Amino acid sequence: MADPITSLQDLEQIAQPAAEAPPAQPQLDRYGRAYATGKRKDAVARVWIKPGRGEIKVNGRDVSVFFARPTLRMVINQPFVVAGRADQYDVMCTVSGGGLSGQAGALRHGISRALTRFEPALRGALKSGGFLTRDPRVVERKKYGRAKARRSFQFSKR
Repeated sequence: MADPITSLQDLEQIAQPAAEAPPAQPQLDRYGRAYATGKRKDAVARVWIKPGRGEIKVNGRDVSVFFARPTLRMVINQPFVVAGRADQYDVMCTVSGGGLSGQAGALRHGISRALTRFEPALRGALKSGGFLTRDPRVVERKKYGRAKARRSFQFSKR
C-alpha cells in the first residue's frame, strides 16, 4: 500500500501538471459555413455565416426589408461590432415564431454562436458582451380565474 500523504511537500511531489487543452478548432460544414441556432422568447433563428461582404439575408429577403426598424438592425449587427468583424461575413438565416423584436434577438444570439464556431478566439469578447447567453425571459402563461397571467377580472359592487 502507498505511503500516506502527511505534508504539502509530499502532495507537490505526487501532483502532475495538467496538460493544456488544445486550441478549439472551427466547426464548418462542407461549404465552408458555420451553423448555429439562436433563440429569444418564442422566436428561433437558424443561422449560417461565411466570409463575404457583410450581406445579411433573412428568409430570402434583405435585412433592411425584413427588419425595417433601425434599432432591430442595430441589435442584429452588435456581435459583429463587438468582435471587430463588421462587413466581413455574409449571413443567411431563417427565422420563425414570435414577433420582430424576438426574431431580431434570436438572430443576434444565432450570429454570436455561429461566430464562435467560425472563429473560436472570439468567444471571450462575445461572452463578456452577453451575446452567447440565451435570454430566459418568456411570456408567462395565463391562469384560470384571471383575465391574463396576473390581471384580475374587473370588480363590480352591483
